[in-house]
Amino acid sequence: MYKVYGIKNCDTMKKATTWLTDNNIPFEFHDYKKEGISAEKIQEWLTQKPWDVLINKAGTTWKKLSDEEKATDEIGALKLMMEKPSMIKRPIVEKDKIVVMGFNSDNYEQIFK
Repeated sequence: MYKVYGIKNCDTMKKATTWLTDNNIPFEFHDYKKEGISAEKIQEWLTQKPWDVLINKAGTTWKKLSDEEKATDEIGALKLMMEKPSMIKRPIVEKDKIVVMGFNSDNYEQIFK
């Protein structure tokens, strides 16, 4: 079974979970804004993707940060993602490892069919 990480009220999350449901792809949802996220999980993701890919730089949380607050390395990114989980790109879909990040229906078609 897939595990989908994200924030329930995010429009991109809604598109992704709707697509998965409509295509009968079983998944479990983890809302890292409500349930939190462990440093170990983020570190696991950092072995698969670079920190600057895991951070959602298009989001308002990132944009509201001052230049001094923005991460410039993996350690700073880990700290930032722990403090502000909404900084983490979403959704992250995994099954033993990251399968896909973000949502694009064409990509989902290729990955899940």
